[in-house]
Amino acid sequence: MNILIVEDEKRLANALKQILLEQKYMADVVNDGNDGLDYGLSGIYDLIILDVMLPYRDGFEIAAELRKNKIETPILMLTAKDTIHDKVSGLDSGADDYMTKPFAPEELLARIKALTRRRGEVILDKTEFGDFNFNASTSTLSKGSKEVHLNYKEAEIMKLLIANRDIIISKEDIITKVWGYDSDAGNNNVEAYVSFLRRKLNFIQSSTEIKSVKKLGYRLEKRND
Repeated sequence: MNILIVEDEKRLANALKQILLEQKYMADVVNDGNDGLDYGLSGIYDLIILDVMLPYRDGFEIAAELRKNKIETPILMLTAKDTIHDKVSGLDSGADDYMTKPFAPEELLARIKALTRRRGEVILDKTEFGDFNFNASTSTLSKGSKEVHLNYKEAEIMKLLIANRDIIISKEDIITKVWGYDSDAGNNNVEAYVSFLRRKLNFIQSSTEIKSVKKLGYRLEKRND
């Protein structure tokens, strides 16, 4: 899962990023409202953690502008203010949830899980696709008695492919979602990990394959034997 943190208090922003990285999430950090809006408009994030008080644009403006531009990414708004008026303003601008500083890491993670689950983009711990099962909590693929473990990036790519079944996922989208917005990873990295996944699907003797669609990307398909 790829999360954008928009927070001008750099120590807090870095602490938030560390909490997310420890949970195996990808996280990008920006420190002002203009960058927050630009990054948010990319549409590549699964969640945006958005501070209210920011340089150039505040969180209310950013949330409203994202919704105006049809960006449906869940927004968790952070603020030191806890009045009902401020909470209503945040929700009215398009935020999905509101959390008051300071907060416990456990609360943050619970809010993140609730928001992404509500959106329906989180793969359940155990997901059946075609003739194989994918267990996100243990990062394993299995079919019958055969099982194989996936490393972190393999598991993230598999989550993307399953979550976007019947849709072609471009290499660029995979790079952004799995490696991060500012990553130096290229198409060769994606091709290598897709190759690893194909071998593991073959190992469990699955009839599902990762199909390459020329110049477009990848999707999961039942193999035509």
